[in-house]
Amino acid sequence: MRVLGIDPGSHVTGYGLVDHEKGGLKVVAYGEIKPARGARLTACLKVIHDRLQEIIAEHRPDALAVEDIFYGKNVKSLIRQGHVRGVTLLTGALAGVAVYAYSPLEVKQAVVGYGRAEKPQVQRMVTAILGLADLPPEDAADALAVAICHAHTRKETPA
Repeated sequence: MRVLGIDPGSHVTGYGLVDHEKGGLKVVAYGEIKPARGARLTACLKVIHDRLQEIIAEHRPDALAVEDIFYGKNVKSLIRQGHVRGVTLLTGALAGVAVYAYSPLEVKQAVVGYGRAEKPQVQRMVTAILGLADLPPEDAADALAVAICHAHTRKETPA
């Protein structure tokens, strides 16, 4: 099973693809989608949508797992993040990929074993679990963590 994990953000959206096979997990690709600084929200959303479409078309994931919104941010950030999350859900649905959602707590619990883990802890555990030579960028590591969470959890009901 191939899983595309997404960490939605209007400034940086992380993505990470893993294959879950009998022998464990294998990294396919990961990275960050970074719209131009200062771009209007609509332009940012289009960049994110277009790049996710390309990633889905190229790698053909069986599932798309997206992190839910973190509630501790300011309202303006939450709204922007909600827009990005909506574009992510729609892009997956339009491509015919089953979409699943996980809370940050679920993701951290699945990867680190502690739901309140900090970003550097997630980066290190993702690196160890996937046998990476280097730490992935923070948002890409978070996206890989979402993919790992889905591979291990496999929710039955799509978002």
